Amino acid sequence: MGMDASVLSGIQTLSEEVVHLIAAGEVIDSLAAVVRELAENALDAGATRITISVWAEQWRIRVADNGRGMERHDLEQAALPHSTSKIRNSADLWRVNSLGFRGEALHSLAQLADLEICSRWGTVNEGWRIRYSSQGDPIHIEAVAIAPGSIITVSHLFANWMPRRQGMPPAAQQLRAIQLVVQQLALCHPHVTWQIEQAAIASAAHETRPWFTLLSGTSAQHILPQLLRDVQPSDLQELRHSNSTYLLLGLPDRCHRHRPDWVKVAVNGRVVKIPELEQVIFASLRRTLPRDRHPVCFVHLRLPPSQIDWNRHPAKAEIYLHQLDHWKTQIETAIDAALRLNPGSVSESAYNSRLGQVIRAAEAAGTYGDSSRNAGFDPDAAIAPLIPLKALTQVHQMYILAEHPEGMWLIEQHIAHERVLYEQLRDRWQLVPLEPPVILNQLLPAQIEQLQHLGIPVEPFGDRLWAVRLAPEPLAQRSDCAEALMELSLGGDLDTAVVAIACRTAIRNGTPLSLEEMQTLLDQWQNTRNPRTCPHGRPIYLQIEESSLSRFFRRHWVIGKSHGI
Repeated sequence: MGMDASVLSGIQTLSEEVVHLIAAGEVIDSLAAVVRELAENALDAGATRITISVWAEQWRIRVADNGRGMERHDLEQAALPHSTSKIRNSADLWRVNSLGFRGEALHSLAQLADLEICSRWGTVNEGWRIRYSSQGDPIHIEAVAIAPGSIITVSHLFANWMPRRQGMPPAAQQLRAIQLVVQQLALCHPHVTWQIEQAAIASAAHETRPWFTLLSGTSAQHILPQLLRDVQPSDLQELRHSNSTYLLLGLPDRCHRHRPDWVKVAVNGRVVKIPELEQVIFASLRRTLPRDRHPVCFVHLRLPPSQIDWNRHPAKAEIYLHQLDHWKTQIETAIDAALRLNPGSVSESAYNSRLGQVIRAAEAAGTYGDSSRNAGFDPDAAIAPLIPLKALTQVHQMYILAEHPEGMWLIEQHIAHERVLYEQLRDRWQLVPLEPPVILNQLLPAQIEQLQHLGIPVEPFGDRLWAVRLAPEPLAQRSDCAEALMELSLGGDLDTAVVAIACRTAIRNGTPLSLEEMQTLLDQWQNTRNPRTCPHGRPIYLQIEESSLSRFFRRHWVIGKSHGI
């Protein structure tokens, strides 16, 4: 069937103006995109302080930095199409080490808004202010007195493309997007101080008020607590593996989220979407968190440019990553190391929030200062000797009190054993014969199917009776094996079944243990891959540092001075 001629006659070449608007709109699609592009240029210029002012209602953004600035000659070309100082030829596309490189951002801004740049090269005595036409040509140039660095002002964004403005979300939502852009850049570039301002009132054309500030630090461990206020530095484990992998992990017994919104992967200074790596993070932490809670994790990969293809998305938010399986393994290994207990991860002054609540309750009459630090550690420490925990006694036949060179630990025996059994079962899922077989009655077809799905065969044995002749090894010798098999028949995958078996067969609270049994359990527990929490996400131990005890009993006081002598 032929195509209607009227339809064919309707096809026509777009005007150059429309083509340019579409191209510019792919790079700059929101106020947050303006902030992203200008802030990345400031970072490429070596800035250590960036101030961003936002007038959302006026569609105006100003970004000021203390970077190296630009000379007049470079300023005159800065907004021309495909103009950049970061690449010279096609080969440079495969060795890009900067955040920007295409030469599209400033030209796109000139097409979509009024663009003005003030800049001073660090070694000269005067700066220049230039306003640009919609094609990126300078239309006004004058000398100005400014500090070294650049100030870029974008005004009346999308004024020549009103349908794009009308399709934008409300100002409050755009401000949240800007906040997210800054937070992600701050995590990747912790040496930078960020000061963000917004319009004092909706109608204010120039006045601004402080919105938020992010202070610089030596690593992302100093930045993340400024973004998540309920997170303390001691809640985070930092790990560096050679020069390629940086991991900042929220310890699962101390911090987690209601939503899966704080798993971030960055590559060479920019947070990007790599779903395959994000899934590795979620999977690695699956049985360490409480139900319906999600991890806090930031991974920053530093890779050779040849292993990255940035051309997947105009905003470079998604990339193609070569050797993806290798980086999956790297992240799994890093998380595994960060979750283990070893001497390098136990700081003498770590004073976690749970312990703080215990001591604050006892110190109702007063509070004392606290200084916390949490050192990163070498991933090779994951195979370090056991922490010298010496079992002392049971408390209420529920907790094991253990002595540690830096204080003492309280370990709940049931969930510590549950963690041990869970990992043993995961590594060695084994069915053994039942003699005599266990007889189950009144099984529904779905229950029979579920048991068979777990590898447990079920045979008819009479009227509404079924015989089970194989069962998981930990259940085989238990008197409640039938009840456990019924529980397994009610649903869930193999991992869920393993959790249920581990919980049912672990040492019960209220069970007396000898010192030898306690010590054996402590040693087994320390050797697990994820010793901080049980498979349900409950914290297993409470760490009480010697320094915390000293503060509580005021042993750090000089006796004479404390009595006014």
